[in-house]
Amino acid sequence: SMYRDVPFHNFDHASHVTMSANKLLNRVCTAFVSEEEDFASVAARTFGISADPLAQFVIVFSSLVHDVDHQGVPNAQLVKENDPLCEKYDSRSVAEKRSIAIAWDILMEDRFVDLQGAIFTNSREMTRFRQLLMNTVLATDIADKERSAAGKIRWQKAFHPSNKDVLDDASDKQENIRSLKATLVFEQIMQASDVSHTMQHWHTFKKWNKRLYSELSKAYREGRGATDPRENWYGGEIGFFDFYIIPLAKKLRECGVFGSAASEYLDYAVENRRRWEEEGKEIAIKMVNDDDAQHLRDDVLDEEDSNDLLLEEGNYEKGEDFGQSGLSSITNYNEEGSECDVGDEVSALDCSGMETPLDVSSEIKEEIV
Repeated sequence: SMYRDVPFHNFDHASHVTMSANKLLNRVCTAFVSEEEDFASVAARTFGISADPLAQFVIVFSSLVHDVDHQGVPNAQLVKENDPLCEKYDSRSVAEKRSIAIAWDILMEDRFVDLQGAIFTNSREMTRFRQLLMNTVLATDIADKERSAAGKIRWQKAFHPSNKDVLDDASDKQENIRSLKATLVFEQIMQASDVSHTMQHWHTFKKWNKRLYSELSKAYREGRGATDPRENWYGGEIGFFDFYIIPLAKKLRECGVFGSAASEYLDYAVENRRRWEEEGKEIAIKMVNDDDAQHLRDDVLDEEDSNDLLLEEGNYEKGEDFGQSGLSSITNYNEEGSECDVGDEVSALDCSGMETPLDVSSEIKEEIV
């Protein structure tokens, strides 16, 4: 696997995102409201997505590769560290562009020539697939304020148009709006799937919430985090629900193409937010204490390994006393507890090859190599 051994952004996460995205995609592609409805009417109601197999596969492929080689730290930290990738990718969406580049290079290897032929049959389809891959993976960089602001404008234009847009009945104008809606639906699938644990069963949310905390805690202890996640994990999660997760779940419903899944996601998000508000403080305290204790045990084991190595080299004679002192420190730590109380896009609809890409930023047009 090209995924690193980090607590959250690993292959397990990629698999979870892929299954979640496939579930939403299936709801779009099987969105028959009655027995009389045919495929053409479903395609019209789903902005053409249900009739576009190449675009559908982009979602699955993007989900699987979107965090390849993730280092377990956010883009801001990579920029702060002046990681060599920042110069290569202009210090913007660094991790996402890295994932795209690796995934594309592997896909284009000779050993996958049969897969290539199944995905795209000509250069135009290959170009479209690659551009959609870029758009979809880059949509997961929710920390990019510029992209988020542009996304809000595009959403308003597509799903809450002004009176002028409504009255404008030009066929090309309406087709562009339909295409924009398809593009936005794809982005919503990817964004929702990337954080789908917050909109699923409570136990699923707790599992991935703990893994995310472990990853950020590990990064902070290694000097690769700007803030200590122990300081406001409880309050931070409530803010994440209020300002990102619940609004995102509502957008799934506004799209009108996900059927009952949209309400299901929103209901779980609201319920998980409620339970976190009630139980989250206690959960966060235990999470912090358990994580701190685990790190202390790891430090003890690392030091014991170092002592064993020194003993083997004949340079250390007091290693036998270390284990006892280490165990004592852990026992004392657990008794005292933690000091911390609580932590561009190309249109997704372009089957004819005649459509003009919408809202393509200069940054998106760049080659990711």
